[in-house]
Amino acid sequence: MSHEQTALDIPATNPAPAPAPDTSRRERPRVPSPSGGTGDAIVEAARPLISALADLPLDERVTTLNELRRLLHEQSPFREEPVDLVLWEKADHVEGNSYNPNVVAPRQMELLEHSITADGFTQPIVAWNPPAPDSDNDTTAPIEVVDGFHRHLIGKHNPAVNDRLHGYLPVTLINTGRQALEDRQAATVRHNAARGVHTIDGLSEMVLQLLRAKKTFAWFEKELGMQPDEVTRLSQVSGLAEMFTDAEFSEAWEAAAGDPFTAE
Repeated sequence: MSHEQTALDIPATNPAPAPAPDTSRRERPRVPSPSGGTGDAIVEAARPLISALADLPLDERVTTLNELRRLLHEQSPFREEPVDLVLWEKADHVEGNSYNPNVVAPRQMELLEHSITADGFTQPIVAWNPPAPDSDNDTTAPIEVVDGFHRHLIGKHNPAVNDRLHGYLPVTLINTGRQALEDRQAATVRHNAARGVHTIDGLSEMVLQLLRAKKTFAWFEKELGMQPDEVTRLSQVSGLAEMFTDAEFSEAWEAAAGDPFTAE
């Protein structure tokens, strides 16, 4: 009798699991460098990360964008310039200074408010970030305005602007070497003085150009903050007669609709 085992005599066993693949030497996938060079490759690699920002809640998205801007600023050839890094800060965390000598008349304040409402924030608020106070209850110091006090007021208190900016303000911080009080005071005065004034000749020429475009007194008042008598005086500087060179006048001439000085 044979003692040889057959396939039926061999006890069934589960096959040994296949060994896990060795990933210790596997390299991270690389973004292929396009023909444009390394700069293009960096931009393409960043796209999926940037797209992921859309899924973040608003405040977290703003915080993340600020951090990304700081990282870009560190590598920027313009990092010595404050405007290279504009951050969005909570409006209630930005406060005015106590020494600004600049006073804006109500009419100019209205024009500034209209400018920000119509054109948006085209200039950031210049500020500095004081060191945090030594307090167990408050570890965050407010950001203090160096230039842009009135812009910061409008951003805070104009409901439409505040809602549009989600309660934030655009801020750029002065260089760390210019944070002493006397340096900040000097910077405030320089910012106020450096804006300059309009020359009479240049402003009158602009007024004439706008009058040629049939802009009315109501338009000048709303868009430029100019009263009718101011528009008239400025137009006379460059020659009021030019406006009526081709006009025919009767002895009892009256302004008609469409004339350049007819208000809406």
